[in-house]
Amino acid sequence: MEENSKWKTTALAIGGIGGLLVGLTAAFLFIRSREENETDTRLTSSQGMKIGLGIVALLKQIAEGGIK
Repeated sequence: MEENSKWKTTALAIGGIGGLLVGLTAAFLFIRSREENETDTRLTSSQGMKIGLGIVALLKQIAEGGIK
């Protein structure tokens, strides 16, 4: 039974680290874009919905067995 939980722990650790890296990269790119444009870059509700739906679609693909 210990082997069963080991792969789960590994998957959670890899997923957590991957999520952290993706989030930090997104924040870095957002900050860099804002500094380059020197404007008050804010997300509109439309942009937020597009990003949210994209994330949901990606998570659905991963849950269904990976990106094909």
